[in-house]
Amino acid sequence: MTTVNIDHLTKVYPGQTEPSLDDLSLEIRSGELTALLGPSGCGKTTTMKMIAGLLVPTAGDVLFDGRSILHEKPEHRGVVMVFQNYLLFPYMSVADNIGFGLKMRKIDKTEIDRRVSEMLELVKLPDLGKRRPSELSGGQQQRVALARALIVQPNVLLLDEPLSNLDAHLRFEMRDLIRSLQQEIGITTIFVTHDQEEAVVLADKVALILDGRLKQFDVPEMFYQRPVDEATTRFFGGQNFVQGTSDGAVFDSVLGKLKLPEGAYKGKGVLTFRPENIRLGSNVGSENKLSAKISERIYLGTHTRLKLQIADTEITALVNPEAANGLSVGDTITASLPIAALWVLSA
Repeated sequence: MTTVNIDHLTKVYPGQTEPSLDDLSLEIRSGELTALLGPSGCGKTTTMKMIAGLLVPTAGDVLFDGRSILHEKPEHRGVVMVFQNYLLFPYMSVADNIGFGLKMRKIDKTEIDRRVSEMLELVKLPDLGKRRPSELSGGQQQRVALARALIVQPNVLLLDEPLSNLDAHLRFEMRDLIRSLQQEIGITTIFVTHDQEEAVVLADKVALILDGRLKQFDVPEMFYQRPVDEATTRFFGGQNFVQGTSDGAVFDSVLGKLKLPEGAYKGKGVLTFRPENIRLGSNVGSENKLSAKISERIYLGTHTRLKLQIADTEITALVNPEAANGLSVGDTITASLPIAALWVLSA
């Protein structure tokens, strides 16, 4: 297994003045699955290509177990990259596609056949070795691409938007497979995605990249509980932002004086709390109770979204549909903001 250090990595493409990736530093520990998350054009795929050796950095370094790999050819880095369009050979069988890397290394055919059979079992395609890629579904082709990558036993596995071409139900299935394979093999894995839910479900740690710069590198839950700024909060679905002043224990704003968790930021700031953390009803919770008027009610299936007017400020709540039964636009209700759910960002 391999530890990957990305050290002040920067890329400025020819003809551009602004870097596509600007001074990125990360430590990806051996055996971890890390997501590079961000919108299109933020620099995440550029990062992956520099790790793979497909792009030369403008500045910075990439190290495997403390050793720089920038001067090594891509084929000597021990890295395999799986692209989002799979790049399977259409004229080869599934088995030949999976075994191609071993054939190029002149491994004995008997050994290739044995390892291909093992990989087909691992990706749950044991009986499809003789088929062509065109005879497979998108999910099956993705499994073949994974098997072809893993069979050469790379030090680092790179996945570029691995689920973007799949239908919704296949994405859930492939997420489970990728995670189980990664944990079983224990390979250091980096994957690129623009989908925060995908990153949260799959990754041990998430690196959020916006406009070419690292915003936050953390375990998934911290992006919901302790985001570093408003842009990060919004990227992960945060909608409630209230300006005011914190003394570390109480936040004073148009909502009134709200109790804060221990260690809260002090000074002028922005209070944020997630829509799903708001509690409704006078009997629900005793913390930070507020009188609110419902200005909008939208049923979303698994949740009901409520817009709540408090003083001159509108906040959004996401509640279980049962909690919203009997509530209508214009009703005045009691909303509770749990202390632990509040977070103050620097202004």
